[in-house]
Amino acid sequence: MNTEDILKVKEFLLDLQNTICSKLEQTDGSTTFQTDRWDREAGGTGITRVISGGQVLEKGGVNFSHVFGKSLPASASATRPELAGRAFQAMGVSLVIHPLNPFVPTSHANFRLFVAEMEGEEPVWWFGGGYDLTPYYGYDEDCIHWHSVAKQSCDPFGEEIYPRFKKECDEYFYLKHRGEPRGVGGLFFDDFNELGFEQSFALVKNIAYTYTDAYVPIIERRKATPYAEAHKHFQEYRRGRYAEFNLIFDRGTVFGLQSGVGRTESILMSLPPVVRWEYDWHPQPGSEEERLYKEYLVHRDWV
Repeated sequence: MNTEDILKVKEFLLDLQNTICSKLEQTDGSTTFQTDRWDREAGGTGITRVISGGQVLEKGGVNFSHVFGKSLPASASATRPELAGRAFQAMGVSLVIHPLNPFVPTSHANFRLFVAEMEGEEPVWWFGGGYDLTPYYGYDEDCIHWHSVAKQSCDPFGEEIYPRFKKECDEYFYLKHRGEPRGVGGLFFDDFNELGFEQSFALVKNIAYTYTDAYVPIIERRKATPYAEAHKHFQEYRRGRYAEFNLIFDRGTVFGLQSGVGRTESILMSLPPVVRWEYDWHPQPGSEEERLYKEYLVHRDWV
């Protein structure tokens, strides 16, 4: 890992941000992403791109950030105590898309490079990221498509990669206090460098550039589905689970807020625009809402 390698990753991440935003704008067709470039004296720069009020996309953000710090925050050093005291830099693209139609799932993706440095020692580096899907109304064909694209992106690097990353995704995006998965999963990896820089980077790129291949066809399939106020009501209720996960468990959110070098508005752009909590709510027996809990908010092998 050297400066040239870091620059390669940065160029890729900036291109990824542009590529995803362009494809999502085409899918919505009614509005565009607004761009906000920011620079923090504490040691961070970034490009926040936000879309809202679209005919398809109610709210979404696709953010690039590159932040620096003199010592690892607690959220990072807790999992890697041997790196305590090291300076760090982290760069990544993080995105969350909240569609308007309740029959279109929310999706999330994140791809990042983390480098921990100390004078006189080799830098310690790793990649992290993945993508996951959170439907409000379940369709087998959507879940199969999502996971098939995910598997195809991993297979060139070893048949064991997809089941391993899928398992990590199922375990990570789990609301322990609710005893339920956040959605139907996808891919998740962290502390990943075992293939060496070139091959690890190639794997990350392969996964990242297939995010829209996995997601856009689902949007196109569901975006014109008629819905009633009750469907929107349920979407907003389930969005509460999304907010709970991001504020309590999400490593990126916790790291960004603890590091002191991120930008709070950009970190919290992942939260849904409208959310509701209702006391001790349960779906009606035999309803599509109950079916989501019984058939989709469970760990399943989709491919």
